Order: sequence, then structure tokens, then C-alpha cells
Amino acid sequence: MSAVSVTQPASKLSSDRRRVAFATVIGTTIEWYDFFLYASAAGLIFAELFFKPAGPQIAILLSFGSVGVSFLFRPLGAFLAGHFGDKIGRRAMLVLTLILMGSATTLIGVLPTYSQIGVAAPVILLLLRILQGISTGGEWGGAVLMAVEHAPNDKRGRYGAFPQIGVPIGLLLASGVLALMTGVISPGAAFLEWGWRIPFLLSFVLIIVGYVVRRSVDESPVFKEIAKRKEQTRVPIVKLFRNHWLLVILAALTFAGNNAAGYMTTGGYIQNYATDPNGFVGMERTPVLLAVTGSAVVWLAMTWIAGGVSDRIGRRNTYIIGWIVQLVTVFMLFPLVNTGNVWLLFLGLSLFTIGNGFTYGQQAAYFTELFPASIRYSGVSITYALGAILGGAFAPTIATWLVQQTGTATSVAFYIATVTLIAFGATLLLRDRTGIPLGPDNEAEQARGQIVGMAR
Repeated sequence: MSAVSVTQPASKLSSDRRRVAFATVIGTTIEWYDFFLYASAAGLIFAELFFKPAGPQIAILLSFGSVGVSFLFRPLGAFLAGHFGDKIGRRAMLVLTLILMGSATTLIGVLPTYSQIGVAAPVILLLLRILQGISTGGEWGGAVLMAVEHAPNDKRGRYGAFPQIGVPIGLLLASGVLALMTGVISPGAAFLEWGWRIPFLLSFVLIIVGYVVRRSVDESPVFKEIAKRKEQTRVPIVKLFRNHWLLVILAALTFAGNNAAGYMTTGGYIQNYATDPNGFVGMERTPVLLAVTGSAVVWLAMTWIAGGVSDRIGRRNTYIIGWIVQLVTVFMLFPLVNTGNVWLLFLGLSLFTIGNGFTYGQQAAYFTELFPASIRYSGVSITYALGAILGGAFAPTIATWLVQQTGTATSVAFYIATVTLIAFGATLLLRDRTGIPLGPDNEAEQARGQIVGMAR
């Protein structure tokens, strides 16, 4: 079965695919703007605003810990969105996750700080962060399935890269808006007093845009066919873990290698490491945020390129290139950051994002091709959520603790290198299934031979 019915005119197919691609990139951009905005704020100011009584070292660990807590609730979001996405459709869940994320982010923008309401402030902050985690757990799977299941068979990597580039665009916007607030609109004390709230409140406007765009697209053609035949799985998660538990673990480990590395920048760690006045570098906030914003552009480009490259050389080969580059550049990152020079900081981050992009751009197509159609939403969502817990959930917290214990960021580089090698090994154990038929007619073929050594 092709990705979209061949009875439609070619011009109509092309128009539908462009609209779906636009909707997925807009939606994921908004979702990840919200998510990264919190992570950046956690690295820059939340220790001061919400956890200050714990003391400077513990406060920053708690602040980064609040970033990681949301990851623990991603599986819940993945389970809920996957269950209903496999039963009632991809599009409905995408709209719901967008509204949940935007509402939580907007509420953070009006949340009183510790100095205003005491311990209730960090408690409410954690609850809102948990809502963000639930939303993120369900968002990614639906977005990538809408993009990849609409795509031509030979361009799944390219179409799947659309929701993927929403992630670096979200980082670019979050860092850019924060840089604008710290450097122009509310510099100095004004940023701590009220300026940090503006980027969070902007989410209310973005959510309206995203809602309108996502409501305008058609349901995935693969799900339409499943629904037409009334072949939805009654409890998708049970079937997933009964028949594909090892596949879920191995695929989650591949994402963990990308996610742990990515959260050095997206999780706010580099922002904190480079700006901490008591640390090794002591740079100003605005130039660091601008460097992160610039590196997000490089990440975006590499993610986009990787999607297209994977259509030509295969998903697994593209991953292998990415792991090798990531392994090399992680040992270049911190020496360049430690110079305190903004251009060398930008260079280090940009080199690092090359490997990070080449282990991310093809992931949408890669995960979609791993799982059978009837449990695909549950499969990709839960695998992504577990990979995020194993990889990025507490990467900034672990990195901060390592530097506190060893006195050097080299320990962080070895930590990221270890996770990269584990992901590399998991990649080698998974077969390349580039171009495999995605429709329900090919359910048996989709369920065979995902892992090296297993019968085809």
C-alpha cells in the first residue's frame, strides 16, 4: 500500500503533503519552544527564583532536576497518546497535546516565585513541568507519523525531517527570545523581576496559531485504512510489549545517545556552565544565548540534511556517520567553551550539533519503519519517551554533579561519549528497514526481522 491513495491527482497529493509537512513543523516548533524555554530558564534563573533557599550548588541541581522530572512523565503521555492515537487517530491527539503544552507554559509565565508564596512556588512549577512532560510524550509520535505516513516511499526521510527540524527551530526561538529579553528589553535585574515571564506568555499566541494549522490537515492515510477495516488494536501497548519489547529497548537506546548529547545545549547545561559567575567561564547571559541560537541554525541544517541523506544511503548508515562525528566533537566542545570567547563557544556548539543532527534527522522515518501499523503510534511514542529518560532526562543534572565532583568538564565529555557508544552498539543491532511498506496490508512483513539475528 502506498502512503497516500494513488487515485488522487498528483497535484492534490503534493498539496496535501506540503500542508501536512507545514503543520507538523509548526506544531513541533511550538511544542519544543515551550519545552526548551523552560530548560534554558532552569539553567539561567530558576535556581535563583524558585530554589534559592537550598544554597547555590543544591539550587542548580534542583533546577536541572525539575527539567528531568518531566521526562519521567513522558511515558504516561506516550501511553495515553499512543493508545488513543492507534484507536481514534493521529490528528486528534496532536491538537490535544499542543493545547496541554501551551497552557502549562503560559501558566508558568504568571507563576509567583519563592519570595512571593514560599514553597508553593517550586511545587506548582514542578506540576506544570510534569504537564509539559505528558504533552511532549504524546506529541512527537503523532507528528512524525502524520509526516511519514503521508510521504512517498522514497522520501520518508525528507518528509520525516519536517517535525524533526521543529526541535532546533524551537531551540532557536527560545534562545533568541531570551537573548532579546536579557540584552535589550529587560537587561540586568529587570529580567529577573519580570522580563523572564514574557517568553512564557508568548506561548498563548503560538498555541492559537498551532491549533488552527493542525486542525486544517487530513488524518494519516494509513490510519484511515486501519479505521476503514476496523482493525484497530484493542490495547496497543500490551501487544507492543508482548511482541516487541526488545525492539523498544534497542530503539530507545539509539535515541538516548542523541538525547543525552542534545541536552547539553537544549537542557540548559551549557547556558549555566558558561554563565555561572562562580564557575570556570563566567560569560554574560546574552552572548551565550546568542551562541546557542546560532548553533541551533547549524543543528537545524544538519537535521534537515540527514533526513534526505537517509533516503539515499539508508537510515542506519546515516546514524553511523552521526555517532562517529558526535564521538569526536564531544571532546572538542568543552575546551572551546572554556576559552570564554563567544565565537569559539559558537564554533564548539556548531561542531557538536553536526553529529547531533545526523543522529536525529532520520529518526522519524527510522522509528516509523520499525513498528507494525496497528501499534505504530504506541511504538514510536513509548520508545521515544523511554529513550528520553535514559538519555536526556537527567543529563544536565549528571553533568553538573560530575563537574562538582571532579572539578573538570572532561568528565562530562567521557559521560556523553559512553552514552554515544552504547547508542552506536544498539544501532548496529537493528536492521535497516528503509522503504519497507507501511500500510496495514503489510503488517506481517513489518513485524519480522527488525533485529539483527532474528528471523526475517
